[in-house]
Amino acid sequence: MGSHLRVRIENNKKEGMASRSMLGNWLISWLNKENHATGRYLCDFKRLSSEIRACDVLLVEGRTRASEIIKAVTKSTWTHSAIYIGRPKDIKNTELRNRVLDFYPAKLNERLLIEPLLGEGTIITPLKKYRHEHLRICRPSGLSLVDMQKITSHVIDHLGLDYNIRQLLDLARFSLPFSIIPRRWRSTLYEHQAGIPSKTVCSSMIASAFSTVQYPIRPIVHHKKDGGVRLYNRNNRMYVPRDFDTSPYFDILKYPFPALDDPTLYRQLPWDDNGVICNTEQECFMPSAAALNEVQAQPLNTEWVPAPITEFTSR
Repeated sequence: MGSHLRVRIENNKKEGMASRSMLGNWLISWLNKENHATGRYLCDFKRLSSEIRACDVLLVEGRTRASEIIKAVTKSTWTHSAIYIGRPKDIKNTELRNRVLDFYPAKLNERLLIEPLLGEGTIITPLKKYRHEHLRICRPSGLSLVDMQKITSHVIDHLGLDYNIRQLLDLARFSLPFSIIPRRWRSTLYEHQAGIPSKTVCSSMIASAFSTVQYPIRPIVHHKKDGGVRLYNRNNRMYVPRDFDTSPYFDILKYPFPALDDPTLYRQLPWDDNGVICNTEQECFMPSAAALNEVQAQPLNTEWVPAPITEFTSR
């Protein structure tokens, strides 16, 4: 491992051990507790893996308690973002490739992400870690190869940084419609640090990488009196995962399963033709004939109340 990375990681570990109390460690463990998946997501991970490109932003609908808090604060499905750096053999810059392999001894054809994670810091993660999750790709449109390399270099420089839980809490406070404490008071969102920070969170790190090549995500637009416009960089610490989803400068790629290569062929999907209705994967039922007759007899200006759900057993 490169000496500068090793020193940074060791220093962050020492700082973390010194600053984290037993209560802090308990809080991180509690926030990272995952809920069980309620069913399979409609995402073709195999196809996503084969088509993802360097500098694509991967959005994840997390299942941890922290994810549920982020959902409530941001009013969005997406709770985590990671940036794809490609396979080691695809990284043309030898120095960058060696730094990646020094930090994470991956196979040359292994698809890799860089992401800051609560309790782990900024790390390299194999893409396959998210094969069972709800995913979406946000692809920067028209990004040049030179700028791709600059962005990749920038996120690699952040490897080993600790996760900034204080920034996450400040962002939650800032998102509230009201607060007893003024938003700017002792808030990390308004602190300015030159160079690489000592801590970061997922969307802030990715946003800072794109800002190094002046690629827009959700810039502030000021209209001038002469009819022109001026763009200003948004505070990178204010970004959340949904901003990549709503940005007009990123293409949104979905890989549904089952796939519809031709959207006009939706009628050829393998639909059940027995009339079975499902609430979840585990809870399916066959509506009674009386309920179906009741639906047909109801006038349009009244609301139909469905019959009680009964368990359906497939034959």
